[in-house]
Amino acid sequence: MLSRAPLFGGKNRITFSLPASEPAGAVSVVGDFNAWEPGRHELVPRRNGRRSVSVVLPPGEHRFRYLATDGVWLDDESADQVDPSGSWVRVHARTPAQG
Repeated sequence: MLSRAPLFGGKNRITFSLPASEPAGAVSVVGDFNAWEPGRHELVPRRNGRRSVSVVLPPGEHRFRYLATDGVWLDDESADQVDPSGSWVRVHARTPAQG
């Protein structure tokens, strides 16, 4: 699941989240914004029963996927688009006052 929060300078904080127990093991969000590097943005368990990580992204289209233990790849059905190459999130230039 994705959530967005506008920041100054046109950037947005995108929070990537999954249920805490599925899939089992460590999960990272990897994408063009982190050179597809596993472990750089690992989801962390939260008290609300989910695990999540937030990433600040500039305006534009960003491709990503979740990478779980044992090389399991997952897409995010709440993404702006999902295609055979993965999930996409579109970040629009907004400021906090614009919502």
